[in-house]
Amino acid sequence: MPFKAPLSDFQFLLENIVGLDQLRATELFAETDRDMTEAILSEAGKLCAEVIAPGNRAGDEHHSVLENGRVRAAPGFAEAYRAIAEGGWVCVSAPVEHGGMGLPVALQTAINDMMSSANLSLQLNPLLSQGQIEALAAHASDELKALYLPKLISGEWSGTMNLTESGAGSDVGALATKAERNADGTYAITGQKIYITWGDCDFVGNVCHLVLARLPNGKPGTKGISLFMVPRDLPDENGAPGVANALKVVSIEHKLGIHGSPTCVMEFDGAKGWLVGEEHGGMAAMFTMMNNARLGVAAQGIGIAEAATQKAIEYALERKQGRVGGTGMIIEYPDVRRMLMTMKAETFAARAIALANAVAIDMSHATGDEEWTARAALLTPISKAHGTDTGHEVAQIGVQVHGGMGFIEETGAAQFARDVRVTQIYEGTNGIQAMDLVARKMMDGGAAAYALLDEVEAFAETARGTLPELAKPVFNAAENFREATEWLVEQEMQDRFAGCVAYLRAFARVLGAHYHLMAAMAEGGAGPRTKLARFFIKRILPEHESLIAQLRDGAEGLYAMSVEELEAV
Repeated sequence: MPFKAPLSDFQFLLENIVGLDQLRATELFAETDRDMTEAILSEAGKLCAEVIAPGNRAGDEHHSVLENGRVRAAPGFAEAYRAIAEGGWVCVSAPVEHGGMGLPVALQTAINDMMSSANLSLQLNPLLSQGQIEALAAHASDELKALYLPKLISGEWSGTMNLTESGAGSDVGALATKAERNADGTYAITGQKIYITWGDCDFVGNVCHLVLARLPNGKPGTKGISLFMVPRDLPDENGAPGVANALKVVSIEHKLGIHGSPTCVMEFDGAKGWLVGEEHGGMAAMFTMMNNARLGVAAQGIGIAEAATQKAIEYALERKQGRVGGTGMIIEYPDVRRMLMTMKAETFAARAIALANAVAIDMSHATGDEEWTARAALLTPISKAHGTDTGHEVAQIGVQVHGGMGFIEETGAAQFARDVRVTQIYEGTNGIQAMDLVARKMMDGGAAAYALLDEVEAFAETARGTLPELAKPVFNAAENFREATEWLVEQEMQDRFAGCVAYLRAFARVLGAHYHLMAAMAEGGAGPRTKLARFFIKRILPEHESLIAQLRDGAEGLYAMSVEELEAV
């Protein structure tokens, strides 16, 4: 069975759960009616199923390669990318004034989810362009916007993000790449960057690198970093790619997965660049791109979870083994049903969180309301970490459903498990996302979290009359988590960090249960979504209690063993 875009899930979530109707009530998104939404999702789903997905296996088996200093893409990728670009799918949320559609980030997130299911390696290319488009639109000069945005939005050119160095991973402030002012107002960029996704490719006219570097008078750490646009080929007086810039791909990494996506080591040797934003203000501009990518990577994890679930159900329906009733297939076994229900329930919950995050971003853009901005900020680390954790865990369950055949590459189950693993590392590891949640996102004393929990509890109260057996545990879980949050904000940072991963996961459990309960109510309390909600609330939500217990244990236990004891054989 080929990949099939879960259009009914997207439509149901957007219309009944995450509040697309709120967007339509704003001037910015007033024209995004239901018919338009359905048409866009339908066309994107068709593209993913018929054009993008067929090349996924080829990209895994026939990697991108470096030949004569240029990256050659995997078979079929160029044709699929052209279809993405020509259809306007690179960035549907891009500004209208530069050639974009100006559609909600919520629709972009749904499309990213589908494309990731179809071919994660290829989808990484437009994802990086999306982040660069947002960063340039927010921080670049009018001249840079006029030159780069139309070409990035059309897919004629593609974008990258150059942060990481061999001596500066998550600690970006330790970077060594230098920038020096040229007499003509440009800058000479010198240094090496690693892990650069789609650092080069042969199916776009130019590759546009956003590069972090330090000027001679830049302070140590992140406060002294500036951001530069450094194109592969220098645009001529007409804006067309001209002579090659002083940069090159040194090598392509050999990776666990996403083989079709070239992860490059980039060398900049006095390459010409243009300042984006203010001098020494590079991190503020780069964070715009990073936050865009964090929600995008969340969608990647969820997309892989969707693809792995479809593959597992397909196999369970055709694999006959042992003595079992009904169809005689393994889908009749209780433990197989448990795994499949877990895959579906977890994917739905993570997708709902990500789409709610996207709607909060859209509402922030449309209204300027600080509460929506705070909610978007709060949900971003949860979406990224939980969405990608879900992708990894669901893909591993998919391998288990296949049994021994899951370990055999021909089934495709193993590729999902390999490809999705990096998403837990991308754009700040999930541990860093959790640290961000309990630190920066709690600088308001937990106000944004409490506001969200108020909504969870209010809805659970409303649902008590129809689905009391589901509403009560959701309400109680929200109360438990509120008390945990009250405890958290009173703790020293080391104790917060010690329990941050457990706190984020517990938050996701409560939110997932809330969205499942909303789905059950929207369905009228009877039907497949209600059954899935009951599974999540009864079997998965209780995990929040053990996670809260981990949170409250603090940091002392983590340091109880000395380094010598840890390394003892």
